[in-house]
Amino acid sequence: MATALQAGEGTAVESFWLWKFLGRLHPLAVHFPVSLLLFAAFLELFTLGKFAHKLRPGINLLVLAGVGAALFSVVLGLLLANIEDYGGTTLNLHQWTGIATAVLGLVVLYFMNQVLNKKQWAKVKAYRTSLFITALAVSVAGHFGASLTHGEEYLTSVLPWNEDAYSPADMDIDLVAFEEDGADMSEEKQVKLVGQVRAVFAHSCYNCHSAAKTKGELRLDQKELVFQGGESGPVIVPGNPGKSELVRRIKLPKSHKDAMPSKGKSLSKDEIALITLWVEKGAPWPDAADKESVFRVADLAPRKPNLPSGKSGLSNPVDIWVDEYFIQNDLSWKNPVDDRTYLRRVYLDIVGLLPTPEEYKKFEEDDRPEKRSIWVRQLLARNDDYAMHWMSFWNDALRNDYTGTGYITKGRYAITDWLYTSLRDNKPYDQFVKQLLNPDEKSKGFIEGIRWRGDVNASQVTEMQAAQNVGQVILGLNLKCASCHDSFISDWKLEEAYAFANIFADTTLEVSRCDIPIGKKAGTKILWEELGEIDSTASRPEKLQQLAEYLVQPANGRMYRTIVNRVWKQMMGRGLVEPVDEMDNEPWSQDLLDWMASEFVENGYDLKSLIYTIATSRAYQQPSKGFDDPMDLADEDFVFEGVVRRRVTAEQFSDAISQFIHPVFEKEELKYDPFELAAAEQQNLSFARASLVANNGFLKALGRPNREVVSTTRDSQASLLQALELTNGEILNGTLAKGAEAWKEKYRDGAIIVHETYRQLLGREPHQNEFKVAMEAIGENPEPSDIQDFFWAILLLPEFQLIY
Repeated sequence: MATALQAGEGTAVESFWLWKFLGRLHPLAVHFPVSLLLFAAFLELFTLGKFAHKLRPGINLLVLAGVGAALFSVVLGLLLANIEDYGGTTLNLHQWTGIATAVLGLVVLYFMNQVLNKKQWAKVKAYRTSLFITALAVSVAGHFGASLTHGEEYLTSVLPWNEDAYSPADMDIDLVAFEEDGADMSEEKQVKLVGQVRAVFAHSCYNCHSAAKTKGELRLDQKELVFQGGESGPVIVPGNPGKSELVRRIKLPKSHKDAMPSKGKSLSKDEIALITLWVEKGAPWPDAADKESVFRVADLAPRKPNLPSGKSGLSNPVDIWVDEYFIQNDLSWKNPVDDRTYLRRVYLDIVGLLPTPEEYKKFEEDDRPEKRSIWVRQLLARNDDYAMHWMSFWNDALRNDYTGTGYITKGRYAITDWLYTSLRDNKPYDQFVKQLLNPDEKSKGFIEGIRWRGDVNASQVTEMQAAQNVGQVILGLNLKCASCHDSFISDWKLEEAYAFANIFADTTLEVSRCDIPIGKKAGTKILWEELGEIDSTASRPEKLQQLAEYLVQPANGRMYRTIVNRVWKQMMGRGLVEPVDEMDNEPWSQDLLDWMASEFVENGYDLKSLIYTIATSRAYQQPSKGFDDPMDLADEDFVFEGVVRRRVTAEQFSDAISQFIHPVFEKEELKYDPFELAAAEQQNLSFARASLVANNGFLKALGRPNREVVSTTRDSQASLLQALELTNGEILNGTLAKGAEAWKEKYRDGAIIVHETYRQLLGREPHQNEFKVAMEAIGENPEPSDIQDFFWAILLLPEFQLIY
């Protein structure tokens, strides 16, 4: 709620209208220095080789206008801040970065004058440096300004993984139940009523009326502050909604200047009615209500529901639970996919490779009733292929890479050898996590994070990185908001995030809110104290050992639900809970998730056993379902029907080409080689697996993330960058050209090349019309360029690029 509240007319001191009018010109005027100075800095890049460039007069004019606009904007901004009802730390940051921009602008003008008028060419470098710094400063000031007007998460909230899953329907507002109660409403009903009111405040008001940002000196995040009101007095008159300014404002039309909230979605009719009813009932707020969360909080403890009796033909426990879900949602089982589709799917999911034509044939001819289960076990026994494939999944999550920021300066440590060995040996997951949290030299890279050069934001010091990353990857918990201020999307508080970060620190960290120290140090605590107490006086190694022991205990059901959910999504294309980093969200089947997590613990934390259970389920063998809009996968009304159709990953795409056409990456490009040469030859490793090579433009275009941050989900949608790379990329073009030469030498005949391409890349023979079109394209005696074009056409087919 972005507009200041006033308890009644005449209570606020009115400023002279002209100053108000000029102050409100600030949002308009501030866009000029942002655009002008940024454009000037951009054009300056074109003059680096020659200062006396033809662009110089235009740059000079942009700089003069930009600095002048910055000074003017600062004056108007100070008027606005002192007359209107803005407050909080974000305002302070915006104000001082804006002033700093204006001062830096004067520095730019000074050096520009020295160079242009006094011909002191030695100061060109100082002029350019100050200009670029000023452009950066005006961008930062603009960011904080946008946070003031639109909320701190204005940009990031629209991203799929940050989308707020809340809606009024989530609260199940039952106004009738509250209306029926008279003045003697029970304390239980009072707690429920104010709990729902607080949920509305949290989702619609905290962006502007909380500790991080306080407009009109009004905060709605604590009981005593709600009733205290804002700069103009109380906003709630208990028992009298008609005299409560809060109620008046939320009922105003969206277009009204006093309407609340002024940014974002208006409150729904039910939400308005709820708050009105609450005030009418006397605005009850029992002390017990403060112990209740306004957000959904998943249980920490494990839970293993009793497995229902299965139907005939359903022996896998996953299918028994899915059948219960299907019955509840009036869904029916479909026939399992055919052998070719299943084999391709399970090969790509377990070892990341395509089956060979010989393997397709052998699988088709296998007449054993349990052949699919048998082949899954055989795939899981291919330890090195399994490890090379799942390396990509874990490298993304643990932000481990082979090159990049920090490795040269020793500000970052690779865990590649430890990770590969752990996957190859199928290390139990509890031991896997313990060695990440209480590491030796080989596994320390995850919690050590990246030591960025120079000063960093308080929320990005390595100790806080460790807290955030452990929370996200191991516990499915978003601590990033709470690392800067009390979270708007959960109950986690700033001091709780710092207390958790202190476990990873050599000394006690000073708490900073929005990068400003508050003069206080947090304690040292695990996020859920019922798991154990951390000795705050212990050394860092001792604290890490305690943390590792506490987190992996079976009592921490959340940790095991998180990994089960991640593996389920990797195999099925959509998690039981979405996003996978928000494990407090409601799963589409709580029973299935809880049962699988408990079974995972009882089976010795065996990841391969978990994969086997999923891969042999009838649910996994259902026909895939495509989604035109990826946002539908995150929808709260998502209905599970089977595997989600998805695009092959960058590594799977590369390895398939390497298998059958020509190696995309040579062995010399391996950044990690797990084999001695003899062993590699024995395993027919004739090419470098893409998971073991450094990132490059080709892999980035196909979706491999920058591993400087945790990445637990890859976008399966095609992109413009991918299209450009697949049509004009140097790596793919060169690989196909070499492959075409080799195929021409090996097969020679056009008809054979067509048949082999379909057999090897698609696992089938071409249809009659496909063969005819292909032969018309390449001819009986094709040139290598014709074969190259044919390869390219097949690789772009959905049949090749999608996992059906």
